[in-house]
Amino acid sequence: MTPRQLLLPVLLLCWLSAAWGEDSPPAAEASSLWLPAAEIFGFDFALNRYNHRFSGTQDYDVSLSTIRRNLHSAWVVDNDPFRMNQLGHPYQGAMYHGAGRATGHGYWTSAALTFAASAGWEIAGEATPPSRNDQVASGIAGSFLGEPLFRIARLAMKPGSSVPAGWREWVAGAIDPPVALNHGLFGNRYDDLFDDHDPAYYGRLHIGFGSITTHPSDTLGSFKTRVAELDLAIDYGLPGQPGYTYKRPFDYFNFQASLASVGGIENLSTHGLLLGTDFAAGDNYRGLWGLFGSYDYLAPQIFHVSTTAVSIGTVGQWWVGRHVALQGFGLAGIGYAAASTTNDRQLTNDTDYHYGMAPRAALSLRAIFDGRASLDLAAREVSLGRIANRRAGSDDIARIETAFTWRLAGQQAISVGYVRDWRHARYAPPTGDRRQVLGTWSIYYTLLSHQGFGAVEWRDSASGNASAE
Repeated sequence: MTPRQLLLPVLLLCWLSAAWGEDSPPAAEASSLWLPAAEIFGFDFALNRYNHRFSGTQDYDVSLSTIRRNLHSAWVVDNDPFRMNQLGHPYQGAMYHGAGRATGHGYWTSAALTFAASAGWEIAGEATPPSRNDQVASGIAGSFLGEPLFRIARLAMKPGSSVPAGWREWVAGAIDPPVALNHGLFGNRYDDLFDDHDPAYYGRLHIGFGSITTHPSDTLGSFKTRVAELDLAIDYGLPGQPGYTYKRPFDYFNFQASLASVGGIENLSTHGLLLGTDFAAGDNYRGLWGLFGSYDYLAPQIFHVSTTAVSIGTVGQWWVGRHVALQGFGLAGIGYAAASTTNDRQLTNDTDYHYGMAPRAALSLRAIFDGRASLDLAAREVSLGRIANRRAGSDDIARIETAFTWRLAGQQAISVGYVRDWRHARYAPPTGDRRQVLGTWSIYYTLLSHQGFGAVEWRDSASGNASAE
């Protein structure tokens, strides 16, 4: 990969921005690209200086000679710590994307800006050779993560949101700092350029405790522990909302983030509709289908895996009866993934992992009972090594999540859940064959969004059907 080759994806994204013009506001209203570019430069400069001061390495001793060398050197696959590469870099890319979106630019323009800014960091932000895996993590996963963060932050700032009025800017800033920064600098100048079109959504916050146990057959030992947990999930743009359309990327997305007192961020995942459309089947089913972009980071103490993928998929809601609705999605695709090859609960050996192309599949189903209770079932699988890494070995990783939630009153609810993680790794000695299984029982206080369990009502009330929420 050369700097000239990097221009091709940027030009493609700019063409997509022009082709889907409804994503972008009029050029006279959006800021010049110099404004988000200046914000990105300031962010990268501060990040470089911070890392130079506190990282304890020479990786950030950037000079004109290192920049010239990186401009002409071959791109490599690095093995920086897993969290830095697979969590830090996507978040860095999300800040690039947020700078574009918060200054009035559309999704594809912001994605092109993110891809270019990521390449700029690889060449001029670090003294080490530019990295292909970092370019995927920052330049592509950054946009897949950045767009949901931008929209959630805007949802938090929206009048009538579940966030108290005095906290809205602070919450938005914690979710997506560029939104709060530009709102503070320019007021509503760029806020008004984005209209969310009033999406139907399901949002919930879990706060509770979990009991974690590894399976006795774990080849590397077993343990039991208890952890405090914080889990946020949002389904945004659920199908069936009258008048809502899917003309822009991420008009539908799913977002989930989980934090544990042992191990830190355990799960950060999102997928959103890039290109697609909605459809109806009879009076009781509404759905959408198309091409989805996704980013997953999963670190459940005994292993860690991350993938950036594109998938074909569908999302839908079916009114099974008068007061019972089923919502769900199914995705199948392929992505660029990284997985651990060690069992290290504290992830201290955080550089022992490998990359490869990997099939990725996800399935989710939520049953909603009269706005009073819900039953959730979700599953994900990544098979690393089945396509690109056969000689090195392979990793088959799966996760199943279940939860039952009972609404007590208003937005207050209580939930119980169970999560089971599997990993089967097959490598040559000394790694060898490894089987790891981890189960987590949890109980939560749950705070629902003001749209409750998110069942979308489109049926004519004259037909005798009742509203769900």
